[in-house]
Amino acid sequence: MEKFDLYILGCGSALPTGRHYPTSQVLNIREKLFMIDCAEGTQLQLRRQKLKFSRLNHIFISHLHGDHCFGLIGMLSTFDLLGRTSKLHIYSPGEDLEKLMRPWISYFCRSIGYDIVFHAINSKEEAIVYEDRSLTVSTIPLKHRVPCCGFLFREKSPLPHIRRDMIDFLGIPFYAINAIKQGAGWTDAEGRIWRHEELVTAADTGRSYAYCSDTVYRPQLSEIVKGVDLLFHESTFADDALKRAKETYHSTARQAATVAKNAEVKRLIIGHFSARYEDEHQLLEEAKSVFADTILAKEGLKISL
Repeated sequence: MEKFDLYILGCGSALPTGRHYPTSQVLNIREKLFMIDCAEGTQLQLRRQKLKFSRLNHIFISHLHGDHCFGLIGMLSTFDLLGRTSKLHIYSPGEDLEKLMRPWISYFCRSIGYDIVFHAINSKEEAIVYEDRSLTVSTIPLKHRVPCCGFLFREKSPLPHIRRDMIDFLGIPFYAINAIKQGAGWTDAEGRIWRHEELVTAADTGRSYAYCSDTVYRPQLSEIVKGVDLLFHESTFADDALKRAKETYHSTARQAATVAKNAEVKRLIIGHFSARYEDEHQLLEEAKSVFADTILAKEGLKISL
């Protein structure tokens, strides 16, 4: 199967603390890079992961808190210095990000050589905000102190595989293969009609990744992310700070695991850790007590689906 890789560039919940960079991730889906959040230090982490800047054309910002977007202007400037010419698309809740960024771009990137296209999205509803031949990206409504949403990346199921033995046996020409993959049958030299189902094997199942950024615990998320291959859910606090989690509209590790369990996801990754926890295994153990297949996010972590 083609690539569907997640790279963790930062998993902290504040500015760099020495243990973690603040939040940013990159998905490599069939050699196209999609960034989720862009905190301070993100472009340095991109270089460390040896990810090609030129393949990054879409950035999804979950909300306008600094630990999720302070890295944007520096990265946009770097792209310009590197001679970028292709469009860059940035998606974020509402129109505030563009209003904030345009003056900065005008001042710091006066002769920028590429177009930046801002897309204002509604953080209160589920909607497809990006689609190409192989992928859809949908919003996941979250509840935080400012408008905030997560993102669901869902790979479209590829066409079925045509059977090599049937190609040879029936002498199927190259030009007919794509039509058969799309549902056509084949009539052989003797006039016998071979059904589509006889000529192909089942396609691989499309893969999926859900990113739930800063949010108070929302049980209804389980229906939105039902059955995904990998779920990232913020886990800023442990049970010892449940009251603080509610006050700041964040979640605990146990609450993240509850969402994963009820959604019947395959794997859970927790992150966005508060700097108060020097040993995040406390968070891991609390999550695993509810959902066993849980791992901690950490800088440099790569997960292939």
